[in-house]
Amino acid sequence: MKSKKRILFTGGGTAGHVIVNLALIPIYQKAGWEIDYIGSYDGIERKLIENLEDVTYYPISTGKLRRYMSVENFKDPFKVLKGTFQAASIIGKRKPAVIFSKGGFVSVPVVLAAKLRRVPAVVHESDYTPGLANKLSIPFAKKVLATFEETMNFLPEQKREHVGAIIREELFTGNKEKGLIYTGLSGKKPVLLIMGGSGGSEKINGTIRSVLPKLLKQFDIIHICGEGKVDSSVKQEGYAQFEYINEELKDIFAAADYVLSRAGSNAIFEFLALRIPMLLIPLSLEASRGDQIVNANSFAEKGYARVLEEEHLTEASLIEELQQLIKASPVIIDKMKTFEASASRDRAIEIIEAEIKK
Repeated sequence: MKSKKRILFTGGGTAGHVIVNLALIPIYQKAGWEIDYIGSYDGIERKLIENLEDVTYYPISTGKLRRYMSVENFKDPFKVLKGTFQAASIIGKRKPAVIFSKGGFVSVPVVLAAKLRRVPAVVHESDYTPGLANKLSIPFAKKVLATFEETMNFLPEQKREHVGAIIREELFTGNKEKGLIYTGLSGKKPVLLIMGGSGGSEKINGTIRSVLPKLLKQFDIIHICGEGKVDSSVKQEGYAQFEYINEELKDIFAAADYVLSRAGSNAIFEFLALRIPMLLIPLSLEASRGDQIVNANSFAEKGYARVLEEEHLTEASLIEELQQLIKASPVIIDKMKTFEASASRDRAIEIIEAEIKK
């Protein structure tokens, strides 16, 4: 890559809509590119991006793309319109050579503004089926990159390309001992990492805590609960809970022998790349469009994970599925060894730069 070019990233709303950007940004930094980021005023992307060195963060107005009736739905088109003008102004001043969008509702006005400013935009879709924000953005994008090969069936033929999962390079540098020191765990028992997504899951948290004495006989537990969901009254040896972990996450992953998680695409591909056997509890249809269910079932079919649907989550089913995960883990790890992550990142960079040349 040539130096002194400028790239603009966008994406937000959840950590999953930022992670791929976090994987690519260091590559462009090392190559001497100037980097800008457009996100929302108060989304999680601002917390994750704003303090990065040599990345300029620009907040814009954006609506939330809802699938249910709300008074806010009538206001949101005006917020998106305002955000589009803001993004167009930023793009006009910063003059990026290309824009990379990870999705989430904040990305829609940015990709639309890119079209207005005649700057090529590359959209990345992590899930098995495209999310609503990306569906709205794709008509204005030059290229759409897919993580799942099956996603190609849902994308325009002339724009689509399967690249696979783009994994943060730093995750492969984790240190188990540092992870154990950070969490205060001894490491004498297998470590079970529990993650309920960036927002946390009340149901998963509650079920875990209700069976904690039984689980602690077998595991040391690292529980990432979500913002405001740490229960300070629960203090037991071998149990460490956190709202959110950012910089130390690579060490936490290195310390984990098993993981119980939601089924967001970026997270489960990271577990796959790191060969951590996983029990997935995808968001239910009541709480989502069903993308996590499809993601989880795809992984189960490939032999990478076990799946427990949220509707069937009980104290008994949780304990039983964890025992089955332990038994199946040697076979799961063997399946995981066939997956390679580095080629995906390199291919995505090639496509981004090809759009500049066009």
